[in-house]
Amino acid sequence: MSDPAPILDNHIHLDPDHGRGLDAVDDFVDAGGTHLLVVNKPSWQLVGAVDERSDFRPVFETTVEVVSDATDRLRGRAWPVLGVHPALISQLVDERGFTPAEASDLMCAGIDLASEYVADGRALALKSGRPHYEVSEAVWEASNEVMRHAFARGAEVGCAVQLHTESATELTEVVEWAADAGLPAERVVKHYAGGRLTGPIPSVTSQRDALETAAERGEPFLMETDFIDDPDRPGAVLGPKTVPRRTRWLVEEGYGEAVRIAHVQTPRTVYGIDTVETLGRPNSGD
Repeated sequence: MSDPAPILDNHIHLDPDHGRGLDAVDDFVDAGGTHLLVVNKPSWQLVGAVDERSDFRPVFETTVEVVSDATDRLRGRAWPVLGVHPALISQLVDERGFTPAEASDLMCAGIDLASEYVADGRALALKSGRPHYEVSEAVWEASNEVMRHAFARGAEVGCAVQLHTESATELTEVVEWAADAGLPAERVVKHYAGGRLTGPIPSVTSQRDALETAAERGEPFLMETDFIDDPDRPGAVLGPKTVPRRTRWLVEEGYGEAVRIAHVQTPRTVYGIDTVETLGRPNSGD
């Protein structure tokens, strides 16, 4: 692979008000990055408590706006991924007195609003999932209902769903739920994945060992940093320069085909985006 070539970070957060915001985008660009999927930060980090569907709107608007600004700085472009962080259910139940069913209803309403952004072209995909930590059976079941709801909405508006879940190497049941809702398995993405996963498409946290495992499998995968843009945790999870640097490392190690899979083939299959066609076209749009 030679420059310029598409390099996509599949899961990054940008906080223009409290974090590095566009400065993080500049770091990504300076390192050779070209395309971003920007996932909204958890609602409580941007707007505080949410009580009704409309409370999610400023969360989504902040992300849509920063994506537009980011696209102006990229040789490719950025897209928003909007949804509800699954850990919200614990805040609602444990700290605010919601029942699991009430919390699920509010989170599903947030997913409904996010799907409207996808339907009108302002967002590319949805985000959902379930807690990655131990919860009660009632909260677990309610979280699974939210995830199933996201699959149904993704099927309705024709988009992928990024999942935040527990660490796993096998999530076939989850893609079966998606299929039952009409969402193909290749449109289900496991964010913060290792290099080996059965079921969803893995979005691999860009550490060398995980990437090498994914590259050797020869199957669809994406690369991400999960950069959280929190001034109290600079560089967490991985810094915005990581995906471009790890991409170059993969090429140097002889995994050029894996790089094409991660940055060209899989984004096209999962999201219907063309990272080659959009390269070098400022404000290229859909």
